[in-house]
This record gives sequence, C-alpha cells and structure tokens, in this order.
Amino acid sequence: MHYGFIGLGNLGGHLAASLLRAGFNVSVNDLNRDLADRLIATGAHWAETPEDLTRAVDTVITCLPSPQVSEAVLERILSVAKPGQCWIEMSTLGRDEIVRLAAKAAEHGVQTLELPVTGGVHLAARGEITMLVGGDGDLFATHEPAISAMGNKVFHMGLLGSAAIIKVITNMLAFIHLVADGEALMLAKRGGLDLGQAWKAIAASSGSSFVHETEGQLILNGSYDIAFTMDLALKDLGFAMGFGREFEVPLDLAGQTLQTFLRGRAAYGGQAQSTQIVKLLEDVLGTDLRAQGFPARLE
Repeated sequence: MHYGFIGLGNLGGHLAASLLRAGFNVSVNDLNRDLADRLIATGAHWAETPEDLTRAVDTVITCLPSPQVSEAVLERILSVAKPGQCWIEMSTLGRDEIVRLAAKAAEHGVQTLELPVTGGVHLAARGEITMLVGGDGDLFATHEPAISAMGNKVFHMGLLGSAAIIKVITNMLAFIHLVADGEALMLAKRGGLDLGQAWKAIAASSGSSFVHETEGQLILNGSYDIAFTMDLALKDLGFAMGFGREFEVPLDLAGQTLQTFLRGRAAYGGQAQSTQIVKLLEDVLGTDLRAQGFPARLE
C-alpha cells in the first residue's frame, strides 16, 4: 500500500513520520516544501502538487487546518483520482461536512475514512496518539495496520460521522478542563502555595486530568506552547455547541468556555496558543503562574 500524505504541519509531519518508521511507502505534499525535508531524508517521496501525489498513490491522507482547506484539497484530489482509491481525512471536520465530502468522493469511486486524532502533538511524535475512526468496517480493516502505526490506541466509532462527534466531545472536555486548571492553579498561587508542589498534588489527586498533567506544565513554564491555536479551539467549541442544539443537550460549561475563548482571541489573537487562555486570569489579577522545573514543550 502506497500512502500519500498532504499536510505536514505540527501534527501531520509526525503522523507521516510514523508511517515511514513502520516501513510504509509514503509520498508527501505541503504548501511549505521545507516541512518535507526531514521526511524525504528518511525515505518519503516528494510530490509537487496534490494532483501529482494522488496519481502516484493508492490512498491519500489529509491533515489540514480547516474544513475549507480540506474541501479545496479534496477537489484537487478528485480531479485526478482513480476509482478504487481511498481518502483518509484526519482534519477535524463537522459530522455533516465529512458525510457531504465523502458523498462527493464516492461520485468519483473514492472511498472515505475519517480519522481525527486526540492527545496532543507530543504523543503524535511518539506514535502514541489516539486514533478515532469512522467509516466502513471492512475499509477500516484494510487500513488498520497503517492507522495503528500512527497511534497506539485505535477506536472504530462506527459509521462515517461518528468519529467527528467523539472528537468534538473530547476537545470540548479538554478546553473546559484547561480553563478550570487555570483557575485551580491561580487559587493555589494566591493561597500562598508552592505551585510546583501544588501541581504534583493535583496530579496525584481525584481532581487531576490529562490537561492538567500535560498543558498544566506548559502554563507553569510560561511557554504555553501546545501547538494548538485559539482559532482551532473556537472552531471545535463551535462544533460542540452545534451538536448541543441538534441533540437538544444544554451545554452550560461548554457555552461559558466558548465565551472565555472568544475573550482570549480578542486579547491575544487567533494564532495565540490555546493554552494562553489561562493568561486572561493572570493578566486580570496581575499574578503569573510560574514554577521551576517544568518544560517549555512536551516530549
């Protein structure tokens, strides 16, 4: 199986590298040619355009920053795709979007799997990120070896669109936890506690979370460098609120978190790190949340 990978940013570059480490034949493409250099050095083939890549491979994987970009790239893929090829979409799309785009692909004889991931860029770099699969079971079985090469926890959620729902749910929880963790750390700081020791105590308690144990370290370092932006957080929270309306579930905490992120984007810009949402509280109170011994980036 020859895989093509389009989108070599913070996440996609690591995922493509995992395929190469597992011995898969991989071609790559990105608007920024420089992002492909380390992959080419380890055996990847460079394709000048999405069309060139599609002509060369059996399956095209996309990992792109927005639904609009995904649709534009898919149009280029389908312009040269052959019946029997597969498109694996790893970008975070809404359920209706992936179903609509998959129908468009099917008109060209191209099958679709959705494959959003969760866990953070640092886990993608280690090949340990969680993979959320939606689509036909037989098609999933065909590509399971490659999917398992990119992540060590794989969940087939059901039909196409189901992975989009669970991905939005996991991200919604992460953003709620992030805002809550900032408040918890600020309570510790203003209460006169040693923040490093407070972080450890929370991590060992019933109040811990994945977000506290990972992004909490970047807050205490002051880098906030999680490689995920305010704009992306707001996109995912928007999807969550849409599902809340559709499924008639009141999402009070998610709604409050959305408003907090809107204030964060207004203060720091859409390309600011999502973890900087905690800086809103630091700035209002004139109190930073810093402790020695915490990393600038997660490894």
